[in-house]
Amino acid sequence: MIKREEIFKHIKEKYDVSPEHLWEDTPDAAIFRHYNNRKWFALIMNVKGEEFLNVKTEPNYSDLLRNSYDYIIPAYHMNKEHWNTIIISKDVKEDLVYELVNQSYDLTKK
Repeated sequence: MIKREEIFKHIKEKYDVSPEHLWEDTPDAAIFRHYNNRKWFALIMNVKGEEFLNVKTEPNYSDLLRNSYDYIIPAYHMNKEHWNTIIISKDVKEDLVYELVNQSYDLTKK
């Protein structure tokens, strides 16, 4: 199981982006966004005891991911065509998590 702190560290080291905590009622929820365009590329939150990571993916790739991994589902509270939730509190492939964070960063940087 990958820990949220490991994802925070990856994003900080690779993109020099720190988590932002926007909501007082959910202080453990953190977003990551580009400095130049302010677009989000990742959101980590706890939902009913599960750790969720939302990332943007290409729609065709989203279907493949959802059909291949039981811990990847349509995004919680986001556009389900373009965003996926990775349930990181399950036994996930760490390299896939980082690959999807990187793809999300690239897809939202324009």
